Amino acid sequence: MGARVKVVSEIEKIMSNIEQIRNIGIIAHVDHGKTTTSDSLLAAAGIISERIAGEALVLDYLSVEKQRGITVKSANISLYHEYEGKPYVINLIDTPGHVDFSGKVTRSLRVLDGAIVVVDAVEGVMTQTETVIRQSLEERVRPLLFINKVDRLIKELKLPPEKIQERFVEIIREVNNLIDLYAEPEFRKKWKLNPADGTVAFGSAKDKWGISIPMVKKKGITFQEIIKAYETGDKSQIAQLAKKMPLHETLLDMVVKFVPNPKEAQKYRIPKIWKGDLDSEVGRAMIEADPNGPLVFYVNDIKVEKTGLVATGRVFSGTLKPGTEVYLVTAGKKGRILQVSLYMGPFREVTKAIPAGNIGAIMGLEDVRAGETLVDVAHQDQGAPFEQLRYVSEPVVTIAVEPKKIQDLPKMIEALRKLTIEDPNLVVKINEETGEYLISGMGPLHLEIALTLLKERFGIEVKASPPIVVYRETVRSESQVYEGKSPNKHNKFYISVAPLNEETIELIAKGVVNENQHPRDRAKILRDQAGWDYDEARRIWSIDENINVFVDKTTGVQHLREVKDTILAAFRLAMKEGPLAAEPVRGVKVVLHDAVIHEDPVHRGPGQIYPAVRNAIWAGIITARPTLLEPLQKLDIRTPMEYVSNIAALLSRKRGRILEVLSQGPAARVIAEVPVSESFDLAAELRGATAGRAFWGVEFSRWAPVPDSMLDELIRKIRERKGLPPSPPKLNDLIGP
Repeated sequence: MGARVKVVSEIEKIMSNIEQIRNIGIIAHVDHGKTTTSDSLLAAAGIISERIAGEALVLDYLSVEKQRGITVKSANISLYHEYEGKPYVINLIDTPGHVDFSGKVTRSLRVLDGAIVVVDAVEGVMTQTETVIRQSLEERVRPLLFINKVDRLIKELKLPPEKIQERFVEIIREVNNLIDLYAEPEFRKKWKLNPADGTVAFGSAKDKWGISIPMVKKKGITFQEIIKAYETGDKSQIAQLAKKMPLHETLLDMVVKFVPNPKEAQKYRIPKIWKGDLDSEVGRAMIEADPNGPLVFYVNDIKVEKTGLVATGRVFSGTLKPGTEVYLVTAGKKGRILQVSLYMGPFREVTKAIPAGNIGAIMGLEDVRAGETLVDVAHQDQGAPFEQLRYVSEPVVTIAVEPKKIQDLPKMIEALRKLTIEDPNLVVKINEETGEYLISGMGPLHLEIALTLLKERFGIEVKASPPIVVYRETVRSESQVYEGKSPNKHNKFYISVAPLNEETIELIAKGVVNENQHPRDRAKILRDQAGWDYDEARRIWSIDENINVFVDKTTGVQHLREVKDTILAAFRLAMKEGPLAAEPVRGVKVVLHDAVIHEDPVHRGPGQIYPAVRNAIWAGIITARPTLLEPLQKLDIRTPMEYVSNIAALLSRKRGRILEVLSQGPAARVIAEVPVSESFDLAAELRGATAGRAFWGVEFSRWAPVPDSMLDELIRKIRERKGLPPSPPKLNDLIGP
């Protein structure tokens, strides 16, 4: 405890000198050794004893993480490190590597300036490695490389030194290719990895040693020493490596040298990630990372503690102090910060102030959520949210849950509310027909972890249904114009639907086009990049979260403006649950051609307008060659060459397809796509087909139409499961004869 207080007081002294601050994350594919790497760094910073680092997995403090050996949330810590006689504070976030938790990675990167990409020397660059590098470059976060588990090349694969070197060169080349592919032109050359400079480290996090080429020169070490230590298998010799070339020294020196300080980083990061006016007082203060400017705090993570919500985030300008009154930009509410603290792994240490450029935690705001932007009340008019985060994956698997003991129902509802506050990628809904509580997540593991947390943290035993895949509804052709009448026959809407082209879907998914843009700017992008007619694009009224667009093509309709909000609410409801199987609609353009609206507001309330608009939209959907879209997963499988044909046979049985096969020496890398609905037992089957000699990564790939031969049966099954009549509504049911 005393040591921790000492570290905190040292950190507080340095925090206000921005040149001595670094904000970094550790990102990687699942199981490549991120958390073990973090532990070695923590030991060095005096937070945990060196003896247990690597086994303690301090940042995996949820017992579910310890059992599974994976990280499911991002953890924070402030480290103290001296480089060339100067002290530095390194704010570190250990992020999850499993694809189901990629939302947490995206939010963590928003508050970082650099990232150590950990790659397993044997497995090399995997799917998720590629995803996290792409995510970091999109956020303008500089990647550095740590090639971990080098001991496996010596002990398991028994490679000679020249082959080990070839392996290193291959991994560095692959990461540089990704930087080439995803970095913006101005950073491409500057951020390329070059082992000679020291932007690449090699080592074993488990055995706590690490080297880089500058470190080798400085300490006069040879790679031969490392090989010899492992070949003899002498534990004391391996322990000697950790003393001679400690991993923490190599990595933290690399961070201090190559990751920009917050002041440098915010100059080029703020224009990309913040959507406000850069010439405003707030904009200028953020670009300068000015501790005396207006307070701007971005929240990247929320934890629910007994005493209330703890929001972790980065101070982009101003200084965070208890008692400050702030404005929550997204929630549109005011609140007061009651407590400010620093994170030391599972511990929080209360502090008086956290200046710009640092990562800290606050308490006192019950309405705050991950992704929120806080601005001091005096500057709330200049407060703009940080650009909306785009998650790589989306919730595609659902389970129904109920408590084993009926008296636990209120407790379960409260626990689910807390889980969704902490993890916005978890979606909880109630099925109105059956009264079931439905939890949707990124994949089966994401949901399994949620159930484990319900049991361990909240003491609630639940019964869960088998996982259900979430589908989307869409159309494949344009419909005619249909008339939707209100129940009182006084209001009429003339509506057609059409599919959005791939370019438009892509622009909306990437956030390049969104609902809050100026119509002129939006129309220009859609005209230039997606082939829209400029006039039609200017008339877009709404873009919903499932990538559907509402266009108003009417002219001179009386009272239309007065009911605009009601029409859009009806549009969103119709898109939330489509006519085929009450699944969300995706990729549809809804066009309002004409309308007749009653002059008396009494006759044009939601009860009249909702059914009229919804029925006309649904009529359009069911006559425009409707279909269901299913989520596909991308698989990246490494396996010995002789098992490729077994994998191909397994995939074709599961309606999957191989996209490409790359040969990497005696091994093959198979890139494939498989429907999520077919993938629940995939792990066991892949192990069986390859005698346990394959390792693989998965990530969400795309939405694709369900084969026509399966469509009717699938719709019937989903409708029956939801307690709906087995067949979708007919045209006459919606708009009458």
